[in-house]
Amino acid sequence: MDILIYTLKSAAYALTGPYWAFQLAVLAFILHRKNVKTAAIQKMVMGQSLDKPFVLTISQVVIGIFAGTAASIIMSYLGIVFDETSMVDLIFLATVLFLFYNPRFVSIAYSGAVLCIFSLLLGYAADSAQNPAFNILKLDVAAVMTMVAVILFVEGILIVLDGRRGSVPVFANKEGRVMGGFILQRYWTVPVTLIIMLHDPALAISQSSVPMPQWWPMVKSSIPAEVLVNAVLMIIPFYGLMGFNSITFTMNRRRKTVETGVFKIVYSLALFGFARLAFGNPSAEAALPLAALAIHEGWIFYERKRELAGKPKYISGDEGVMVLEVMPESVGAEMGIRSGDLLTSINGIRIEDEKMLMENLSQSTNFIWIGIKREDGSLEQISYDKMFRGRQLGLLLVPKGVPEDNLVIKFDDSALKKAMDKIKNRENDI
Repeated sequence: MDILIYTLKSAAYALTGPYWAFQLAVLAFILHRKNVKTAAIQKMVMGQSLDKPFVLTISQVVIGIFAGTAASIIMSYLGIVFDETSMVDLIFLATVLFLFYNPRFVSIAYSGAVLCIFSLLLGYAADSAQNPAFNILKLDVAAVMTMVAVILFVEGILIVLDGRRGSVPVFANKEGRVMGGFILQRYWTVPVTLIIMLHDPALAISQSSVPMPQWWPMVKSSIPAEVLVNAVLMIIPFYGLMGFNSITFTMNRRRKTVETGVFKIVYSLALFGFARLAFGNPSAEAALPLAALAIHEGWIFYERKRELAGKPKYISGDEGVMVLEVMPESVGAEMGIRSGDLLTSINGIRIEDEKMLMENLSQSTNFIWIGIKREDGSLEQISYDKMFRGRQLGLLLVPKGVPEDNLVIKFDDSALKKAMDKIKNRENDI
């Protein structure tokens, strides 16, 4: 119970301590700026923002705090400990810096593995030159990758539960046909508390030192258990970011986020097992961060190839016009129209394209009825009796022809990169 209490105290201090609260405020400000741009891009595409920037930011902060606390508790009970001379805080700083370099790398999987590789290289250089000054990154690779596994596990759960929020609709041109899709970008501020072993007891504040039970730690580290029992231990908070960045044209947002989140969870469990097996084996420890990067990049490569070769989900055809997105609180939302629905008829007239739908809509009186083919293939007919003249359905439809719009990208081997670059260019213009 003491471990839980001390971990929660440290997490609370990360929210209330002036220095840590300032870090949280800076990260929240950075995320809010990105959310403002996301809302502006949504407005460019839809004519109205789908998400409020403030709501997006608050949810990222609050959810991230709970996620970081959960990860911290798991790591505290496992007994993941870092020496005060290690520069483990750079791993969390790197997750923030990657947000400015390339959001795709905002993941502890990248920052942890990359810094472990640098630590190993510097260690080899120090041994070769017989100069300990080269070894400035003294990271315990097994401990770091175990920490990475725990955080990735929590990150996977976040992606499943919250990864869909703040998505941006986008169109792509594939062989002369327009297909709709979504760019998914979601980040969370994460306060992570780690157990740090201090060499100088005078540096520790007695009220903040952490007594540990006899059964602790649950996992081995490079610091012997008998040393930990008599060492001065403190739980210190650090701030970082968790992130999810993807694009899909072949599946809906829920399936995409669930699939990616489940991969992260399975990947984290496998990484945890490999990190434990690599403990005490220098060759295995050296291969561990490389393998972690290779598996992560392999998944991204697999996702990209599948998107390129897969069947588009959001595409209009002879049966009707596809709905890509529905404006909140719009007529379409009131009628129960959902993303992925195929509009087949209006007032008994078959819908051949989006222009015909709009023309019939403008000629309708208060009462309209629309034929729909749902995402699961079922057919429905829904009616609405408050369609006053001038009101719009509030739907983003996938056009049959290729419109002259710079949000429509050519879908080829570099389409995913082009889509992300397109969004970045629009962000820079805002």
